[in-house]
Amino acid sequence: MKTPSSIDAARLSTLLNELRLPAIKVLWPEFAERADKEGWPAARFLSVIAEHELAERDRRRIERHLTEARLPPGKTLDSFAFEAVPMISKAQVMAIAAGDSWLAKGANILLFGPPGGGKSHLAAAIGLALIENGWRVLFTRTTDLVQKLQVARRELQLEPAIARLDKFDLLILDDLAYVTKDQAETSVLFELISARYERRSIMITANQPFGEWNRVFPDPAMTLAAVDRLVHHATIFEMNVESYRRRSAMEAKRQRGRPASFATPRNTTEIDAARQSEPDEDLVSVNHDDTLPNNRDTRISSRLSR
Repeated sequence: MKTPSSIDAARLSTLLNELRLPAIKVLWPEFAERADKEGWPAARFLSVIAEHELAERDRRRIERHLTEARLPPGKTLDSFAFEAVPMISKAQVMAIAAGDSWLAKGANILLFGPPGGGKSHLAAAIGLALIENGWRVLFTRTTDLVQKLQVARRELQLEPAIARLDKFDLLILDDLAYVTKDQAETSVLFELISARYERRSIMITANQPFGEWNRVFPDPAMTLAAVDRLVHHATIFEMNVESYRRRSAMEAKRQRGRPASFATPRNTTEIDAARQSEPDEDLVSVNHDDTLPNNRDTRISSRLSR
């Protein structure tokens, strides 16, 4: 036989389902028991379970926004090497990551620099921080988005497709310079930039400075108009540093050091004698491909004649 309390609990569970309060549905029995033991007033009990419901909603919302953002994994502000890019102010980046004023105004961020300088990492890291602060972000390679917009144009759905992107407070267009210099591609890109101008924010990473954007937009007037819209309300970062991948490769090469035969300390005389008996590394490593003897002989001769 069901007791009145069990009937009330079952009815409450149904009501919470209809009200779409899943966190309260799970947590209320535990907190109700605690409230009875500790003599909580009703207002405190209700405020506690309501706070947990809101916290759970925030968690689920961030989870959804992270899924739709398509950010590359592992790119965070904590893992970004600010010391390797001295021209970037960490304090300024942290202020941007809060996103309060510039996103509300539809301002833009433009990151320029050679490949491997950390542009995509920084863009993705800012995007992640913004999502955690409640904003909606989409990270995409520019070429991928342009191709989707081209399909929408062929289906006479370009305007609705661009309008659907309005749900994102920030659109991160990675590697702008790889867009093909083709009228069909660059025209949809220009329409996207124009549609978001002063309404929704864009973040762009590009290898080329503005002076070389004629490689992207075939029409000089279109190039000028696109640049004008992007820079009107923009923060520009110049990241002219050596490639991170190249730096890592060089560091790994230095870490390898000398051969293992010299790993154990020996007396100076033995080490010097062994080193003198070693062939010149420049000569030995000139060319290891024995199928090209003429080329090897030429390079060795050039080395010896110096």
